[in-house]
Amino acid sequence: MVKQLCILGSTGSIGTQTLDIVRANPDRYSVYALCAHKSIDKLVEQALEFKPEVVCIADESLYERLKERVSALDCKVWAGSDAIAQVVTMPSIDIVVAAMVGYAGLHPTIEAIKAGKTIALANKETLVVAGEIICELAQQYHTPILPVDSEHSAIFQSIVGEDRSEIEKILLTASGGPFRTFTLDRMRTVTAADALKHPNWDMGAKITIDSASMMNKGFEVIEAKWLFGVPVEKIQVLVHPQSIVHSAVQFTDGAIKAQLGAPDMRLPIQYALSFPERLKSDFPRADLFALKDLTFEEPDLHRFPNLGLAYEAMHRGGNIPCVLNAANEVVNLAFREGRCGFLQMSDIIADTMAKAHFIAKPTYEDYVATDLAARQIAEEMVNSK
Repeated sequence: MVKQLCILGSTGSIGTQTLDIVRANPDRYSVYALCAHKSIDKLVEQALEFKPEVVCIADESLYERLKERVSALDCKVWAGSDAIAQVVTMPSIDIVVAAMVGYAGLHPTIEAIKAGKTIALANKETLVVAGEIICELAQQYHTPILPVDSEHSAIFQSIVGEDRSEIEKILLTASGGPFRTFTLDRMRTVTAADALKHPNWDMGAKITIDSASMMNKGFEVIEAKWLFGVPVEKIQVLVHPQSIVHSAVQFTDGAIKAQLGAPDMRLPIQYALSFPERLKSDFPRADLFALKDLTFEEPDLHRFPNLGLAYEAMHRGGNIPCVLNAANEVVNLAFREGRCGFLQMSDIIADTMAKAHFIAKPTYEDYVATDLAARQIAEEMVNSK
């Protein structure tokens, strides 16, 4: 049976690669809804090709333009964040690909879980901000959450058929990003253009900057804790510059299972869509004979303190991971816009975590208020520097 997809963030890196998989497997997948933030040209192009039932854009000011440009299609045109949260609940949808960037992905993901949709989760901020609520809802509504991140997909593939109580350690790999060998002095002067030159992966701007600062890996530690029910003390980060071992799991008997492959996000996306099946593909294969070596290093928390801040946020718990994410979104954008230095990002995040009001057992409404307050604190510090 053909599965109907709703793609949140269809014009981004994950969204466009998801459409590659739909294009290659028309007998298995169909696009029911396409949702984007404001990339109207690409969204229109996608709609004309895939002819979804619903096209939705978060930026309400673009509604009339979008409606006019897809007028030849027999589809519904919606706009606004509330509309996106409504789209995911439509009865015909089987899988929601949650690929929106940042905090904006939280609300629609919650609504999709409540509607019982299978979640192909690429938006790691959803679990960073409100992991406890998301996991409780997924259990309550019997909603499967399948990871799309390459690292979490590798962990998931390594534990299929295993007893999760026998996991001794999760080995979460990181490429190290473009500044892996840079000194602190050299990092003081790097620009966003430098940070966007990732050595291995083709990703969107926000996540590429997060990778350069290793905040992305910190987020993935938090995400792994919620996805796999493992305390953060059992999650070890390994810098693996070749990006061939996507992550591994060590079990109580000492055995380690890992998933290897070429650095291509289409593989974990397709696995999330097809699980428990594996579909044939023409994706690049990793040639192990061509690899001179596979190396692993300990992360340097002195040069990349964001990873340590993520561990701190999880240890403090409550709404602090939400503060971490909000502050990071502010400084990430400020760095891309030239309003904040690369090393200043970590300082502002740490200061925001110190100043924010702590809530031990936050509700959804607390997360909304925390996100807003933390952004204000971080923005004030950006503007004062």
